[in-house]
Amino acid sequence: MKFLDEAKVYVRSGDGGNGCVAFRREKNVAFGGPNGGDGGRGGAVIIECVGGLNTLIDYRYQQHFKAKRGQDGRGSDRSGAAGPDVVLKLPVGTQVLAEDKATIVADLTAEGQRVVIARGGDGGRGNAQFKSSTNQAPRRADPGWPGEEAWLWLHLKLIADAGLVGLPNAGKSTFLAAVTRATPKIADYPFTTLHPVLGVVATDGNEFVLADIPGLIEGAHEGKGLGDRFLGHVERCRVLLHLIDGTAGLAAAIDAYSTVRGELAAYGGGLADKPEVVALNKVDALRDDDIAEIRAGLAKVSGQNVLAISGVAGRNVPDALRVLRNFIAEVGSVDGEKSWQPPAREGVR
Repeated sequence: MKFLDEAKVYVRSGDGGNGCVAFRREKNVAFGGPNGGDGGRGGAVIIECVGGLNTLIDYRYQQHFKAKRGQDGRGSDRSGAAGPDVVLKLPVGTQVLAEDKATIVADLTAEGQRVVIARGGDGGRGNAQFKSSTNQAPRRADPGWPGEEAWLWLHLKLIADAGLVGLPNAGKSTFLAAVTRATPKIADYPFTTLHPVLGVVATDGNEFVLADIPGLIEGAHEGKGLGDRFLGHVERCRVLLHLIDGTAGLAAAIDAYSTVRGELAAYGGGLADKPEVVALNKVDALRDDDIAEIRAGLAKVSGQNVLAISGVAGRNVPDALRVLRNFIAEVGSVDGEKSWQPPAREGVR
């Protein structure tokens, strides 16, 4: 299945049905009178968070979703049927944004969450509703209220406990494949990872979700390389594991660290403030004195202890996983933002 994390859709709820003007005319009935029924409510557009989905590919080929209008009222006090609702099924972690791509309409963080994003129009009142002592034969009926329409952006942000960041070929995919059952593409050229990949890590009887995103290069926030569009998938992560390739030497390792940190800060979204674990990767190809020198240089720049690991050889990988697990336990569970609810329309009956 092709990965797609952004889509634009048009939604429109159904109009309400019109009220009916009718009078009761039956043989042997002493008292007749108005008996026009009300129109039915139009169908609403609802988004629902479901499990088993990890892409928005379904919304690449269908962008328009329109609910049906309510049926008109009928005589004999028969109200029109309500229009059926339209339900958009979205994966966990999807944000629904307004057309300006800045206003959050809904944030789906839990399976089963449902939000009405376009209410159906109310049905019009039939003439039976207007009967009174001074107007016993009203010939008035209201039309149905119009539905709501909007263009919306769907933006998927995968929910993971920890995220892998680093330059291309820093060994992120190899690390993910070594610690999970995920099967990311691994090759000796940059940008082998073209979309985020998730895996479940099991360590010391506990499990957490680890996300691998495509590598960053200098200027990614300006669109260079694959850009920074995939950084949204680590916004919900509680800790970042920053992998650095140590085979190019101390200066290159420090430049790699500074480049990625600069891109995280330029992207925003609080990524630069997230807890970070720095790990010097591919130490199986380095001598002990080189490892010590690079770790000391990175520790001076980052201000923290630097792990020395090798994803392909499994060296110190369990220790790195325990550090990540401890950070995850300290931060706690990911709390989704309160779902947006549309304001009540004035004059709704």
